[in-house]
Amino acid sequence: MELDAIDRKILSLLQQDSRLTMQEISEKVGLSPSPCHRRIKLLEERGIITRYGVTLDQKAVGLPVSVFVSIKLARQREEDLERFNKAVAQWSEVLECYLMTGHRDYLLRVVVSDLSAYERFIKQKLTRLEGISSIESSFALDQVKYATALPL
Repeated sequence: MELDAIDRKILSLLQQDSRLTMQEISEKVGLSPSPCHRRIKLLEERGIITRYGVTLDQKAVGLPVSVFVSIKLARQREEDLERFNKAVAQWSEVLECYLMTGHRDYLLRVVVSDLSAYERFIKQKLTRLEGISSIESSFALDQVKYATALPL
């Protein structure tokens, strides 16, 4: 689906505040509410809008520690990758997981309450997963920028 200027404006507005009413969105993009609603429904049906959500302050909810974890697998066969992917998908501490090029196979962003919680995550989950040859952790000292909105 080719996105026109109105679609991009709608998406930008929703990324900024998904609680905007249809009336507010339609006024800002210069459409009446009905065609605006149809466009949003079409964006949802085509999988461009995947979900609506709330962004929380990770420190305020008691999860101030962000750890970036580089994982090297012993083998990169399809079944090894699938096993890792399935396990990571179940771990609530892992907010992001990327299959990477380069020296490491995966990069994870793990969020925990403290160092002890991270140690439990490593011991009870990550090291129990078959096929991992190395784990390298880097602790974030400060979050300089965090964005969820795509640059449309």
